[in-house]
Amino acid sequence: MRIAILSRQAKLYSTIRLVEASRQRGHQVEVIDTLRCYMNIASHKPSIHYKGRRLHNFDAVIPRIGASITFYGTAVLRQCEMMGIFPVNESVAISRSRDKLRSLQLLSRKGIGLPITGFAHSPDDTQDLIRMMGGSPLVIKVLEGTQGMGVVLAETQKAAESVIDAFTGLKVNIMVQEFIKEAECSDIRCFVIGGKVVASMKRQAKSGDFRSNIHRGGTGEPIKITPEERVTAVRAAQIMGLNVAGVDILRSNHGPCVLEVNSSPGLKGIETTTGIDVASKIIEFIEQHAKPHSTRTKGKG
Repeated sequence: MRIAILSRQAKLYSTIRLVEASRQRGHQVEVIDTLRCYMNIASHKPSIHYKGRRLHNFDAVIPRIGASITFYGTAVLRQCEMMGIFPVNESVAISRSRDKLRSLQLLSRKGIGLPITGFAHSPDDTQDLIRMMGGSPLVIKVLEGTQGMGVVLAETQKAAESVIDAFTGLKVNIMVQEFIKEAECSDIRCFVIGGKVVASMKRQAKSGDFRSNIHRGGTGEPIKITPEERVTAVRAAQIMGLNVAGVDILRSNHGPCVLEVNSSPGLKGIETTTGIDVASKIIEFIEQHAKPHSTRTKGKG
């Protein structure tokens, strides 16, 4: 089987592990820099060119599309879908999960547990927005932020008002969420592949911080999740339409709350923490499901 990995950096841990796992299982694999791809859109035979040559004969593509290039990356992936290449995650599902507000609305509609979340445009509504959230402390998030960047904890009413007014004054899209104190500045990353949680870890924020992202200095440890958490993680990935996802869950007094569904979850933290070969499980999923022209959307977006 010929597998393409859409990744800007071949030396990233996740990319290296996927290449290793592919080769260990006897597949040919090539890392493709997403931004170096260019496409023939109007042709009756859709094609992708890369560094002066046409890409063809791939059986599957693993999209490792960073948040900053979602627009172009999903366009390249749609072209792959139109060419009949099997995507581990489809372009529509990635776009859906990258829109934080849209993804939470979809999860809410399906009854998935979420932190109380608010969204507003006008700074005139700040005080009522805070009351709607149940008052401080509040977590304020920039919608375009990743890996804990653009996330602020406002511990008092005045701090919340100041932060919200500052962001709205800068025309930055934000959402406001309740701070779940009982989670004790930790969350659970559930790695879902093909409708199953294959690995899970608890991420704990470093002292003095509330963000548990390992990129921000948080620490990880293996954890046994509850059946309710397992079902929540699997359903969240399915609602987004993702075959491979990192689902971040908070343990609250009213059950598991989904923080985010990540369409391009990193492998380093989960593999080094749990000792589970997640990369090989992704390749196994491809072996079992990769068929030409088998995507649900067929590149129609």
